Amino acid sequence: MGARQRRAYGRVPGRLIAIILVITQTLVISCIRTAPLSFAAQTPGSLAPSNTPFQPLHWTAEPTVTSTNAPPTATPVPTPSPYSIWLAPYLIDTLGDQIALPDEWGFTSDPVNAAAQIKVGEENRVGQWIYALVVPFPTISDGVSAQDLLRAWKGELDGLFGGAPLLMAESTLEAISAYWGEPAPGVVRTSPASELLDKAWEQRPSWAIIPFEELQPRWKVFEVDGISPIHKNFDISDYELSIPISLIGEPPEDLSIPESNRNPNKLTTLVMTGVTALVRATAFTMEREGVNYPAQDIVHWLAGADITHISNEVPFATDCPYPNPVQQDMRFCSCDKYIGLLEEVGTDIVELTGDHFGDWGAGAMLHTLEMYAQEGWLTYGGGSNIQEGRKAVIVEHNGNRMAFLGCNAKGGGYAGAGQSNPGAVGCDFTWMTAEIERLDDEGILPIVTFQHFEYYTYAAQANQQRDAQRMTSEGAVIVSGSQAHHPQALEFSNGGFVHHGLGNLFFDQFDVSTGTRQAFIDRHILYDGRHISTELLTIMFVDYARPRPMTPEERSALLEAVFSASGW
Repeated sequence: MGARQRRAYGRVPGRLIAIILVITQTLVISCIRTAPLSFAAQTPGSLAPSNTPFQPLHWTAEPTVTSTNAPPTATPVPTPSPYSIWLAPYLIDTLGDQIALPDEWGFTSDPVNAAAQIKVGEENRVGQWIYALVVPFPTISDGVSAQDLLRAWKGELDGLFGGAPLLMAESTLEAISAYWGEPAPGVVRTSPASELLDKAWEQRPSWAIIPFEELQPRWKVFEVDGISPIHKNFDISDYELSIPISLIGEPPEDLSIPESNRNPNKLTTLVMTGVTALVRATAFTMEREGVNYPAQDIVHWLAGADITHISNEVPFATDCPYPNPVQQDMRFCSCDKYIGLLEEVGTDIVELTGDHFGDWGAGAMLHTLEMYAQEGWLTYGGGSNIQEGRKAVIVEHNGNRMAFLGCNAKGGGYAGAGQSNPGAVGCDFTWMTAEIERLDDEGILPIVTFQHFEYYTYAAQANQQRDAQRMTSEGAVIVSGSQAHHPQALEFSNGGFVHHGLGNLFFDQFDVSTGTRQAFIDRHILYDGRHISTELLTIMFVDYARPRPMTPEERSALLEAVFSASGW
């Protein structure tokens, strides 16, 4: 069992501050209950928050009047503490344990007598809390306008999501209501945060609002006015679900409050792609239109990622002949100058599990490896020998550590790497599962790619599902099928994201079928050591070499086909 299955995620409570009320022996006050506090820090060894206030309260007792017409005993009045801060209850779950107070300061449940208040508001803004509008992953549409979202909040758009209520936790409702105003009756339905995702999937179509830090891959992040908090170019100033946090009163000078729950320095974007084979009609078109022609419409998606993965199946060779667009045999090579296309798209890591890596012999493979090394690119799934090809390539960016492993599931002549000869490596599942578990235990995110058998169907086959699930059961967070010339189904397995086939990135199967003209580029979002989201970028080929982003109609048709094949 991998560490993924053993690890329990949850918020770690802070220190519990215990206050001892000193009451003189000559004064006994009974039956006085302090107001319960919804937030408290903890000291080591404490199991539950104290029912006493954070600061000592000094009471003034009035003498009892024995006359039958005398007033009752006066209610004790607490003396305000100059060292107390009130934190709005709706901010406790997401903000409370991130606030560092000086030793003499504490939190109070009394906003009136607190020296300072932390709440939602524009006055003396000290932070911005980011929320995400989310839907179950197999949702076709991609976003909503801010105007329509606010109108729905007011109960003016019953048809949006079939009139389904917005799901959210109670604390989220209170925080947003403090900024937007109360929602119209029936617009919102609250549930514990831990139950929202399952309820949303059960009640599709559905939508919800959650804090940014609660994102996970089974949610699809919905854009608001085209803005998404998982994007690198996220603009907090124009985002409707950016809620201001204010600090009012006279706080201590050294009070520490986080500016946001979203830190761009903890975010990594990883782009995974399908088949690249710069041969035949693709290469012939590059000779006519230019080496970078295939990428001209999608280069922003590829080069814009922090890490760009390319699965290039074909070796470069100095003696590679001029491309023949109607070549019949399946022995391939690429001209050296075509590496310019991989430079153009911002390649960082190259997968070498492809069937054709050994087509031009050992010399071409070693030449190709040298070219990649000169570019500073990392390689895996193949290499100068089987030991090199099996190695997990570990990459770190913005504190996110990920490891890439890959293999050729066909084996045999397709996986020629040996003890002293180069090639792609075959799948050794005993070794791979042990390696994945080791990486997972070390806090490294395992990412596995397969060169599997090709199926020209949207549905994944049983052997693909079996092998992917074996990887996720040990802790792989992403499993991606690099072999598919036709887009295929997805699944969530053992907490991991699986895409069985992405389709072609740069290959010449334009006239084979509608499916071979369609393809995915998967953009994965890693944050603070976790895989939190995936965006399905969809492309359509316009000729034998060049894909472009799909139109909304084309995208809907592909997503419907793939989601249906996924059982969703």
